[in-house]
This record gives sequence, C-alpha cells and structure tokens, in this order.
Amino acid sequence: MKYKIAFLPRSHSWGFLYTLILCGLLWSGSIKADLPTAPQLASKMKVGWNLGNTLECPSGETGWGGAYTTQKLIDSVKMAGFNTVRLPVAWFTHSDTVKNVIQDAWLSRVREIVNYCIKDSMYVVLNIHWDSGWLENHINVTDSARVNARQKAYWTQIANYFKYYGDHLLFASANEPDAKDATGMAVLLSYHQTFVNAVRSTGANNTTRTLIVQGPQTNIDLSYSLMNKLPVDPTPNRLMVEVHYYTPPQFCILTSDATWGKMFYYWGKDYHSKTDDPIRNANFGEETDVEKYLNKMKTKFVDNGIPVIIGEYAAIKRKLTDPKSDQALHEASYYYFYKYVTKSMISKGIIPYCWDINMGLFNRSTGKLLDPALRNAIMQGVQETQATEIPQVLDKKMSVYPNPFQSTFTLNAGNQEEIKRIEIIDLLGKVVESSNFQSGQNSFGEGLNSGVYIVRIVGGNWDKTVKVIKR
Repeated sequence: MKYKIAFLPRSHSWGFLYTLILCGLLWSGSIKADLPTAPQLASKMKVGWNLGNTLECPSGETGWGGAYTTQKLIDSVKMAGFNTVRLPVAWFTHSDTVKNVIQDAWLSRVREIVNYCIKDSMYVVLNIHWDSGWLENHINVTDSARVNARQKAYWTQIANYFKYYGDHLLFASANEPDAKDATGMAVLLSYHQTFVNAVRSTGANNTTRTLIVQGPQTNIDLSYSLMNKLPVDPTPNRLMVEVHYYTPPQFCILTSDATWGKMFYYWGKDYHSKTDDPIRNANFGEETDVEKYLNKMKTKFVDNGIPVIIGEYAAIKRKLTDPKSDQALHEASYYYFYKYVTKSMISKGIIPYCWDINMGLFNRSTGKLLDPALRNAIMQGVQETQATEIPQVLDKKMSVYPNPFQSTFTLNAGNQEEIKRIEIIDLLGKVVESSNFQSGQNSFGEGLNSGVYIVRIVGGNWDKTVKVIKR
C-alpha cells in the first residue's frame, strides 16, 4: 500500500561507545553465518506493524504526513505488543538512477531505524516498496532486463550494508508486483531469483538469512493459482511468501462510493445494521471468506514448510454523517474485523502485519498510542489464538505440563544436562522469570499472574520455545 567502559580513551564520546556496543550486539555470531531457518523464525514472529507512509515516500521520510522516526516511537510499538516491524522503503529516489547507486546518507538513515527495532529485540522486514513503480509496474518481458539489472544493483548494495546483522533482520524482494497471469508470474519469478542471487552473493550472514518473496499482486487467489514455484535458493528452508489482505475492499480501503461498489460500514455476521441502507452491510468477504482465503495460503505454503506473512492488512474507521447510520455499530465491526482476521491468520501459522500511518494507531512524533481499542482488538486476536492452542510436546525428550496450569508447570526433560537457562516471557516481550537451570529443578511459574506466556529453554547452542497459559 502507498499512503536511527571502562577506561575509554578521552577522544571517544559516549555516542561512540553506544555505537560500539550496539554493533557488537548486531554482529555477534556473524562469523558462523548460520542463521535460523524460516520456519524457526516464523515461530517467534508473533504479530507485526508497518511503519507506513514514511520511508517509502519518494520525497523523504515526512513527505506523506509522516514524522521523523525515533527510538521512542519504536519503543511504543514494542510496548503495545508487536514484536516485528515491516519497513516499506523507497530506494530509487534516493539513488543515482543511471548507475543505480544508493545514497550513503539514505542507507545510514534506514539503518538507524532498523537499529531502533533490533534494540527492542524486534524482528524487521526490510523491503523495496512501490518505489515509483520501477519494478511493480513493469512485470513484462520487454522491461525485464532493465528491471533485473536494477534489482541486482540495489539488493547487492542493501545486502552488503546489512550483511553482518543477525536473524532479526529479514529482506523482502518487492511489495505488490503487478503480475496477472502465467507470463507475468514467470517474469516476477526472475525478479525474485535476481533478489535471492544478489543477497546470497554477498556472503556473511546473508548466506543463511531468511528472504521473503511476494505473490502476484500479493493477491491470495492469484498466488494460490499462479505461484507454483519459488526461486532456487542455495540455502534450504530460508524462504517465506508474502501476500496482503484488504478484503472486502469496500470496507477496508474504499474512502468514497465508486461506480464499481459502495462503501461497507458494517462487517461481520453479528454486526449488520438493521436501520441503515442494506448496501452498507458487507455482503461478501466476511468470516467465511476469511477462512477460505487464508486456508489457501495455509494448505499451499504453510503446511509445506513455507511460512507466510500478511505484509499488510487494514480497514478504515469512518465518521458517518447519515442520520440513519450507526456510528457505534460501525466502530464495533471495525474492531471486530481486526480481532477476527488477526486471530484467523495466527491460528493458521500466518504472521500478520497491520498497516498503519501517522496519527493512526500511534502519534509518530510522540509515540503516544492513539487508539487503544484497536491495539486491544489486535492483541485479543493474538491471545485468543494462543489460549485455544493444543499444548505441544517440544520434542521426544522434553515436554511442559500441565498446560494450562494454575500454580506451577513442570518441565520434563530427559536431557537436563544440556539445559543452561529457562526464561518466561510475557506477551510484551518482557522476561518476567529467569533462572539458570539446575538438574532436578523442574517447576516454574509460581509467581506469574494469570495470562499467556512464552517459555524459552536455552541449551548450549540451541533454544526451544513453547506457549503456556496460567489460569
């Protein structure tokens, strides 16, 4: 969608020290260049948020009503419960478009914002967005050589710039590439292949970094029918697929009545108005269709070990002026849409990223949460999914029970000598209980309040996670 110790020499500032420490965090373990697989990452990426109408604006960060992004804003996003951020970025208008050389200052600014997110232990999806349409609007054989040359040039530079970053950074090839048929899909596949080849060629952590490729138009139906192959990747199990969800468009994106359709004000089987004009009630794209569309992505990709992200989903909260319209019912259906769709996505192993712009969910200048009800609807969708999940055995040697639990839960492990540490993490990502594991110690969670938590079991060179519920 279109819409930053001891005994240092005196010459070094505290800013230099902070940069040194941060780089150490970002680059730690980079020599091995062996990052987790895409399914392993997907299991940790809970629910996401878009820094929309900001870095993808051709005229600069604040050109589309955005604000200068700060650590304070990202901290607020983290505190709201999101643990992954999608950064839509334009590169074309920040480059020499003849030699396709990206400006150093722009790369540096994008890195600042990536660092804000990683400082908060958030996962970051960095893409090439609409970007004046140089790729998205040129999915054809005639333009493919020129587009592939630019795709290679940009991704080689971006990947080199971030090659030592760890597993919390993911790259995404494009945004909403306008492929409509099998011929267009073949051209789009060549663009994705160029992306994969360019990133992998830069080495270091990019050898095993997870990469995301977009379906045609990021449309679920087209992706289901046309996306029958993925790029060839020399590193197995490191690809994800991206689609978007704005269904029905009359409820999600239409801002005025159009010749092809009228705005829907009410969404959901229990949220239709009996007093407003019937055309204002959604007549498709409700709960049944949500399940139908998302199940297509689950059966085609997720069930075959290929994680899926919904890179964008959103609806519009309107101010209704017609006396017979029901503002309260409209807003109730708006929040219900977010809760239901979020829950459905997560229940199918799909990672959702809500679309947001300045003065939407957050005041981008201050970081203030402007719509707590919207945040609560999204997070309720997350929590209800987790609360209804069937507890899983971690592996043949390790299980957590009872789950749900009332007082404490027990970690049963046949390989206790391999366990180094146990962490219990709440839904805001805060470690609320941690202990260095000792053989024979197997009861945890006594001091927790009721709620949903992630238990992280850390070994010498591995870790496992499982969700638990305290009643």
